[in-house]
Amino acid sequence: MSQHNSLKSGGSATSKKRSVLKRFERIDLLRKRGAIKEITRVTGLPKTKPAE
Repeated sequence: MSQHNSLKSGGSATSKKRSVLKRFERIDLLRKRGAIKEITRVTGLPKTKPAE
C-alpha cells in the first residue's frame, strides 16, 4: 500500500506554522502579553493567536 501525499516528509510540510498552541505555550504567550498573571483554574484559558 502506498503512502498518502499529505503524509510524505517534504520540506514544505515541516516548515509550516502551527495554528494550534500547546497549553504551556499559550500560558507563556499570555504572560508575555500581560493578559494573565496567575493560573487559578484548569479550564477557561482565553483564546490566543500564535505569535508571528
